[in-house]
Amino acid sequence: MSLSFQTELSHNLQQLSEKARSTTEFIQRLKGMSDKVTESCMEFERLVHAQCEALIQAIHDRREYLLEAIRMDKDTKIRILKDQQSNCTGKLQQTTGLIQFCIEALKETDSAAFLQVGSMLINRVANTDMTWHQEVTNAAPRVSPIVDLTLDDAALARAIDNLNFIQMKALKDGDERCPAAPMTPTILPTDCSAENNSVTVAWQPPNHSTVEGYVLELDDGSGGEFREVYCGKETICTVDGLHFNSMYNARVKAFNSAGEGEYSELIGLQTAEVAWFTFDPVLSGGAGSGLIFSKNNATVSVEGWEHRVALGSVGFSRGVHYWEFTIDNYTAETDPAFGVARIDVARNKMLGKDEKSFAMYIDRQRSWFQHNSIHERRVEGGITTGSTIGVLLDLERHTLSFLVNEMPQGSVAFRDLYGVFYPAVSINRGVTLTMHTAMDAPKMDYF
Repeated sequence: MSLSFQTELSHNLQQLSEKARSTTEFIQRLKGMSDKVTESCMEFERLVHAQCEALIQAIHDRREYLLEAIRMDKDTKIRILKDQQSNCTGKLQQTTGLIQFCIEALKETDSAAFLQVGSMLINRVANTDMTWHQEVTNAAPRVSPIVDLTLDDAALARAIDNLNFIQMKALKDGDERCPAAPMTPTILPTDCSAENNSVTVAWQPPNHSTVEGYVLELDDGSGGEFREVYCGKETICTVDGLHFNSMYNARVKAFNSAGEGEYSELIGLQTAEVAWFTFDPVLSGGAGSGLIFSKNNATVSVEGWEHRVALGSVGFSRGVHYWEFTIDNYTAETDPAFGVARIDVARNKMLGKDEKSFAMYIDRQRSWFQHNSIHERRVEGGITTGSTIGVLLDLERHTLSFLVNEMPQGSVAFRDLYGVFYPAVSINRGVTLTMHTAMDAPKMDYF
């Protein structure tokens, strides 16, 4: 029995001795690593110092380049001013000589002799006076004495402020070092905003990370799934064409060749409850449309007799929206048309003449509803200068209704409207309209 205990004890002591030896070796390795840490940090300090010195030298070199550019600008301006001064001096000397000659001519007592040069002198004096007025009296210095330059150092200052270390991926000895996947960007709430049906999201790059780009995602404005709306290197993005009166959640992540980082925290951005917009000259056909926009694109008119379509600057696909038109001028026997249209509506036809538009056209006595050249449901009551036309687009019920002078113009004009619709009018000569937006929708009976 004692032999068995001795054997077991001996075995356990051997195992314990092995562990003690391994621990002693590990301690020695840790001591060696401490020395290596000190050596590595000293080498890294020398490297960072050299890199910073190189950056400082680059700043010094750039400073000399910029100062030389200022000196060259100064020399150019002085040369231009000296040339202008020389020209003016020459002009003054010529004029002084002419004045002195004319004074001597006026002393001439022989009328016949004076008549020989008098006409010529009168013309020369008149011409000199005219050119003097053009070249001297109305002349201005050809250059400004003020340096009209500014040093754009904001981006460099931000870059210096963000200068930091990059976390490298931990690899085995002998493997090439490469950056780790980036850390999480930080959304900057004070730089984020929502205006009308667009949102702007800004974020700060993650620290200690190599970043090749960012992915910005938004949900559907109703708490649904996220979708990618931007992929690139910028740290700010504006997303247009969203739904009105919706709360959008945004998140962003960074990526590089090693992979993608984690998503940032969410930020919620609320789009406007009611839409503010104007006519859009570009969507309306550009400079060749013949439309004349004024008052910050809120007013439109046209010179020709052919109908031209003007589109609003926003499209609607959800919500209830109301806007009005004031008839500023109505002098011709014509039928302006009001309503909504798809983005690819025909711009050179009356609104409602194609399948892309839904409209009410109206004259001094009555109105009709029109879509795809089919007009129906004549309603008594017309417009004059000063009248108002209201357009109610209800994409919750998918209907379109009209009001004239704040009263419903018939029943619901169109139903089953799905998709994206832009506010639209069509006018020709003799009509001027002003659009009013950001208005609350009136209460309507839907029948």
